[in-house]
Amino acid sequence: MDSPRLLPPDQHPFVLASGSPRRRDICASIGLIPDQIIAPDIDETARPREMPRAYALRMAVEKANEIRRRNTDSFILAADTVVACGRRILPKAENEAEQIACLALLEGRAHRVWGGICLITPAGHQMTRLAESRVQMRRLGADERAAYLASKEGLGKAGGYAIQGLAAGFIHHLSGSWSNIVGLDAYLVHNMLRAADFHYG
Repeated sequence: MDSPRLLPPDQHPFVLASGSPRRRDICASIGLIPDQIIAPDIDETARPREMPRAYALRMAVEKANEIRRRNTDSFILAADTVVACGRRILPKAENEAEQIACLALLEGRAHRVWGGICLITPAGHQMTRLAESRVQMRRLGADERAAYLASKEGLGKAGGYAIQGLAAGFIHHLSGSWSNIVGLDAYLVHNMLRAADFHYG
């Protein structure tokens, strides 16, 4: 009986396990074009007293494994971005009231953005990384806040803002990865794929 033919790592499909256009764009910016983009369908409820960094990593792992069940011959990359104010996990602001509440917590103080990343290889090997960025948002004038809310740019975004848009003008200082704050740490992803012998671009 013939042995199964083993493909080189970079000949296996690459699946981005995310429905986020921002993660797709970050991948494209470093020359990484997915063969498939599949949004995972998992329960994203935080556990009682779960810390933000643990939650971000758990979500990335669960997303990757959910897609892995149907794509066992692929490289699968999943990520999760968590905006945290202290130990508090801020929601993706789905309406103006949630966005106002998020901004009230973030204005005039530093917060952290945790980025959990999980890569699963065709052989089933799982690699995880955790990115941490620290962001200082200044206090907003009433007119600035009203204009930002009216733009609706922060809706659907963790913490109620998008650093790659109008909110860039509110950020006094940041340390760590900018792309992590947008949704995916490009540096970590690139090096994880190299470590897995997956070459692209």
